[in-house]
Amino acid sequence: MSAKQCQSVEPTKAQAISGTSGAPLIAHVIYGLKTGGVENGLVNLINHMPPDRFRHAIVCLTDYSDFRLRIRRADVECYALHKPPGKVPGFYVKVWKLLRHLRPHIVHTRNLTALATQVPAMLAGAPVRIHGEHGRDMGDLDGSNVKYQRIRRLIRPFVHEYIALSQDLERYLVDKIGVPPQHLTQIYNGVDTELFHPALPRRNPLPVPGFAGIGAVVIGTVGRMEAVKDQVMLVRAFVRLLGLRADLRDRLRLVIIGDGALRGPSLDLLAQADALDLAWLPGERTDIPELMRGLDVFVLPSLAEGISNTILEAMATGLPIVATRVGGNPELVDEGRTAFLVPADDPEAMAAAIANDADDAGKRAQHGASARARAESRFSLDAMVRAYTAVYDRVLDRR
Repeated sequence: MSAKQCQSVEPTKAQAISGTSGAPLIAHVIYGLKTGGVENGLVNLINHMPPDRFRHAIVCLTDYSDFRLRIRRADVECYALHKPPGKVPGFYVKVWKLLRHLRPHIVHTRNLTALATQVPAMLAGAPVRIHGEHGRDMGDLDGSNVKYQRIRRLIRPFVHEYIALSQDLERYLVDKIGVPPQHLTQIYNGVDTELFHPALPRRNPLPVPGFAGIGAVVIGTVGRMEAVKDQVMLVRAFVRLLGLRADLRDRLRLVIIGDGALRGPSLDLLAQADALDLAWLPGERTDIPELMRGLDVFVLPSLAEGISNTILEAMATGLPIVATRVGGNPELVDEGRTAFLVPADDPEAMAAAIANDADDAGKRAQHGASARARAESRFSLDAMVRAYTAVYDRVLDRR
């Protein structure tokens, strides 16, 4: 893939690109362009939005990785501002200078980590300023953090329009932050149902010789291995189930795809339970669609979620879901028809739900087929792109 597909440009050497086309320029401001749900949603939006409608630049407050190569448009530039941790005096002057140089028609920030850039965006003369709330983190699992509420209320006058990815986040913005409903749009993420599709007639073999034979049931998850995703709880549930059901040791297998701080503790727990050979934790991978088709059940053990891209991808793959009842998860699935939902941080409940799927191949097939149909009918990429385009058009017209 060509390096020009999301060119990396240092802010001091950036060329003003607002005059190269008649299409309005959107500056998407995010914490960093690396593997993650927010980043995946942004890449999908840029890749599927008609190029004659809007141009795009990505402003990373920290840095970007090779994840930027997933952008298929050659005219998208990435800017890394290399913000160090903590409060950095004068950093937002750097943001202001870059936005003055780019002269975007729209500045679109995402999540609390980028919200403060709404102020330099206003000072830089950005005519339209949009903010999106995509999910929660360990510091505010349920939206009750008063400090974070105060920050959002303080910045609210600088924002023209809000986008919430779930009804849960929509209620939070209205009830806790005081965002007027007429300036708020709820838009679900979309999923590429051509890239993510069921494996037929049976699941794909995983790239681990002898790991999962014909009679095995492979449960798995995908995501950064950080505290809010709580993959350690899934390992505890898996180990607990092996202890309760000796028969499952012969046929139940665990896959955790991703990297991060929880990978080491997860491997340690598996080793203590003498179950390392029953699990595969390969770290970060780029072949997620193929690996998804190697699962029988998708499990999401998160402590908090906005709208989970991985649940949508698993649904499109035709997988039954076991997930925690947090954030926007209940909005994505049809409980009892496509998924089992359990409380967060509850290995016992998670183990019971996994056992239900492991014991009933017919139920897995029913849930998987219903999940695929739901992904196609309610969470298409086309619907997501149309919704974002409508917001951009409406706010530009209004301003």
